Amino acid sequence: MAPFRVIIVGGGIAGFTAAVALRRTGREIIILEQSSLNKEIGALISLQPNATRIAGLQWELEKNLLEARQMVDEGFRIYNTDGDLVRTIPLNTKDKYGAERLLFHRRDLHESLKQAAISSERAGDPAVVRVSCRVIGCDAVRGTVTLEGGEVVKGDLIIGADGIVLRKHVVEENPSPIPTGHSAYRLMVPTEILEREEPDFCARINPRDPFTSMIVAHNCRLIMGPGRQGEVYGIVALVPDEQMTEDPALKQSWVSEGSIDKLLDTFREFPSWVRNIFRYEFGLGNDAHCSVIFDRHSPDLGLWQLRDMDPLATWHRGRVMLIGDAAHAMLPTQGQGASQAIEDSEALGSFLEDVDESPAFEDLSNILEVSPVKEGQFWHRKGLTTHRISSSPVTHE
Repeated sequence: MAPFRVIIVGGGIAGFTAAVALRRTGREIIILEQSSLNKEIGALISLQPNATRIAGLQWELEKNLLEARQMVDEGFRIYNTDGDLVRTIPLNTKDKYGAERLLFHRRDLHESLKQAAISSERAGDPAVVRVSCRVIGCDAVRGTVTLEGGEVVKGDLIIGADGIVLRKHVVEENPSPIPTGHSAYRLMVPTEILEREEPDFCARINPRDPFTSMIVAHNCRLIMGPGRQGEVYGIVALVPDEQMTEDPALKQSWVSEGSIDKLLDTFREFPSWVRNIFRYEFGLGNDAHCSVIFDRHSPDLGLWQLRDMDPLATWHRGRVMLIGDAAHAMLPTQGQGASQAIEDSEALGSFLEDVDESPAFEDLSNILEVSPVKEGQFWHRKGLTTHRISSSPVTHE
């Protein structure tokens, strides 16, 4: 009896959670990641209750999430540009949904999910991760992917958890992303730097408090929050494209670099107690002290243009199934990108739960072809609750 062999293209959050959900004794799961996995994005990320309930209760990853230094987000705080607290919105997600909204440093969450996928201490055979494996081709009917060096890897199921690499092999007409008119800068500052160098900011907003803080003014929006149990402070700055002083069309990747000078110019109408939190991360100008801070702390400033996309006609073709951003790329305004990838993985694990050996092509197709997907959604057949996964991208509130 040949084992059920699963090839996952992409070693990100979607890829590792798919491996966690599909782990069974006798299954072979191989994760192909094009990078070396030496450096995951230095940014904060939130998991919403729909995802933390699956990860914690269904997959029993409570210990992993604790080791990833999770923080419970207690609510939203909205400030004006004078630093006055305008409104507090408490999050009672534990009472409402049975799980918390959790904040993480992305690297920590990524590493904890990787360990859950490859650990020999968990139930089921561990997944195997192959790094520096860039996929350049795919045969959806035969169930093969071709690597950059020419190697062909075959599986009973190919999961596209890579963003866009496999999408063109699933849909005949790959929709083009549509600019939303906004772009986002992201950066992270060590909390001790803020407390030492920016007392004006910290007197208004405590960067260690377990809250997501927002400042909305001049058509711009700052979304800020703590990570690593208060050690770092993450900042996302949403700005209209027409107010930017650099070309957002060139910043289509999550890892594109932004210009700190141009960020400061975009936020020139904000008071100094706000602008200075950008300055001290990167050490601008000729000041020797600022240069030391630049050398000692990550100069990671990302900028990407937020783009929407029409729903795909299908997420599945032959032996290939798309999940996460590959299936339904989302805007960050709802914080659901990673959480929906986790829902996808849980649903896929449920649909494939009874597959113990290499399935015939027709049998696999019958499992993956769920009729309601024609309407842009399908329902979990099993789980803690009944979930809906929508192929429609999240839009701005």
